[in-house]
Amino acid sequence: MRDTKVVVFGGSGFIGSHLVARLAARGVRVLVPTRRFETGKHLIPLPGVDVVEADVHDPGELRELVRGRDAAINLVGLLHSRRGTPWGPDFQRAHVELPKKIVDACALEGVPRYLHMSALGANRDGPSMYQRSKAEGEMMARGHPEVAATIFRPSVVFGPEDKFLNMFARLQRWLPLMPLAGANATFQPVYVGDVAAAFCRALAEPKTRHLVFHLGGPQIYTLAELVRLAGRYSHHERPIVELPDWAGYLQAGLLELMPGKTLMSRDNLDSMKVDNVIDPAIQALTADTLGIKLTALEAVAPHYLAPVGERFDKFRARAGR
Repeated sequence: MRDTKVVVFGGSGFIGSHLVARLAARGVRVLVPTRRFETGKHLIPLPGVDVVEADVHDPGELRELVRGRDAAINLVGLLHSRRGTPWGPDFQRAHVELPKKIVDACALEGVPRYLHMSALGANRDGPSMYQRSKAEGEMMARGHPEVAATIFRPSVVFGPEDKFLNMFARLQRWLPLMPLAGANATFQPVYVGDVAAAFCRALAEPKTRHLVFHLGGPQIYTLAELVRLAGRYSHHERPIVELPDWAGYLQAGLLELMPGKTLMSRDNLDSMKVDNVIDPAIQALTADTLGIKLTALEAVAPHYLAPVGERFDKFRARAGR
């Protein structure tokens, strides 16, 4: 892949930062557009990586960003949106309109490949706005046959700086107990490094064109089990109070009204009506198809969820100090 040129939309985020680092290590020349330069400056020291400020929703700027590239990678996604039918305006802009604009720009500029981040559970008839908009985004990704799309559907992604296990660890640090909606919903968490590896291998393998890969980790957990692990690894495990559906939706509705970032929404609960796991009945292409050995949550999460002091102690021990 050396000297391959790609543009990574969403490259300054959690998953994007891992992917850009992996691409750079393989000699790929990476362009990362970002709304604010500050959010991507941590990528600048990486060899062959350029960070530019751009409005990725502007068709003219998009054409300039993809021009001369061998592939475009789109990781942009939201977990929350204002309400709407069949999905809200924020999902419409990020999950539906942006993929269409990127693929349109690729078609106009002769960019042959497009790698697209969707989500496990994407379904045009799904119970949540998130799932329906993600499915529509996949349709947009396939909008131009001459731009070969490869689509990835991961379950919840974990790793340092994730917004899932870290959130539950942080909440248990401050709360005496954990009132939890959707406690029995199931997930198949996949390590961020494995997701980045899947994108890299698909980019290097022409046979992955026009294919869809389902990405899940080696084990399935309920939400309650994941919350307990987050508390245990951060040394703040709290009792879990499983909320009935009506109380969960009431809690989520109140959280939507609170200022700042939304922790949980009613749409999130709608998504959890469908198990977020790879269905063995459909014989989907998976990370195993790409030759990736999956990383267990228990092998990684204890290290980044542990209290800061303990992390330093482990580092000193490994260093022999």
